[in-house]
Amino acid sequence: MPVYRLADELAFPPPAEAEDGGLLAVGGDLRPERLLLAYSLGIFPWYDTPPILWFAPSPRMALRPAELHVPRRLARTLHQGRFRLSLDRAFEAVIRGCAEAPRRDQDGTWIHADMIEAYVALHELGFAHSCEAWLGDELVGGIYGVSLGHAFFGESMFHRETDASKAALVTLVRQLARWEFTLFDCQMHTDHLARFGAREWSRERFEGELSRALEAPTRRGMWTLEAGAPWLRPAGGADPPLGPAGGADPPPGGSDAGR
Repeated sequence: MPVYRLADELAFPPPAEAEDGGLLAVGGDLRPERLLLAYSLGIFPWYDTPPILWFAPSPRMALRPAELHVPRRLARTLHQGRFRLSLDRAFEAVIRGCAEAPRRDQDGTWIHADMIEAYVALHELGFAHSCEAWLGDELVGGIYGVSLGHAFFGESMFHRETDASKAALVTLVRQLARWEFTLFDCQMHTDHLARFGAREWSRERFEGELSRALEAPTRRGMWTLEAGAPWLRPAGGADPPLGPAGGADPPPGGSDAGR
């Protein structure tokens, strides 16, 4: 398959024309309009140095939020209320925590300054969101991604305390299920994600599920956890105050969770 070079026009080739490794196109930019178009087509950027590389892999690792599996030990940790959890309280700190996280078998990070700027812009527009895990006032884990319709596209997560990123992942996915989201995109296969119920989907299935998810209106703006969520009761209290950036875990497209 050819790899397409993008111009200034807001357009992408059909995702089915991606190479076996998922690479579809190079070039373009990270404007919000292009990123939102890409996600609506099941395409995402992933590159270390310019030019920008755009991927649409098949099979695609994905999860139905209602089918989340929580390992028993992690369920006990959540029940004990070790972490306080919040949504959209420290988005930039979370993405920077992901960027600074050491990755197995990787020397650097794909979450560089241009990517941080682009996703912070999406957050300010109400399309990108984070879930944070705190110990006291310290941010010790989190996950971020992009939301369109009833689809959430996980990008990366990090931790500095054991289970912190997992607690954030489970809390986010459970909240998405309460909001009737039908698709959590994990992008690439990892055994870590498979333990939570994610599975590899064919391109046809993924694109069908994405199309249906996009029929719902997008939940834009700042997100908050719903009061009374049973897995939050032990932690109690309101969202924690903002704190310094925490540790370092992988992505639903990287390290712990994906790419």
